[in-house]
Amino acid sequence: MVVIQKSRISDFVKEHPTAADSLNRWFSICKNCSWSNHADLKATFITADYIGADRYVFNIKGNDFRLVSMIHFNKRTIYIRFIGTHEIYNSINCLTI
Repeated sequence: MVVIQKSRISDFVKEHPTAADSLNRWFSICKNCSWSNHADLKATFITADYIGADRYVFNIKGNDFRLVSMIHFNKRTIYIRFIGTHEIYNSINCLTI
């Protein structure tokens, strides 16, 4: 898969260095996968949740952080839309980011 907006990971890690290993592991796994659908993604990330509008939520670092992405399986592309703490995640509308 092609991951767009990797800079969001770098920016987030500057403020939350404890997330670096987990986010880099997530990125590495994603770029080496070729998912065709939701079931393929769930086989890799069992805790990933589909929330609508092509958005998926991933638990990062044992669920300390959340990453919201938009995934277009037909284009093999993942767009990172949000990375944040639970507090901030709970205050956003994931379907509009």
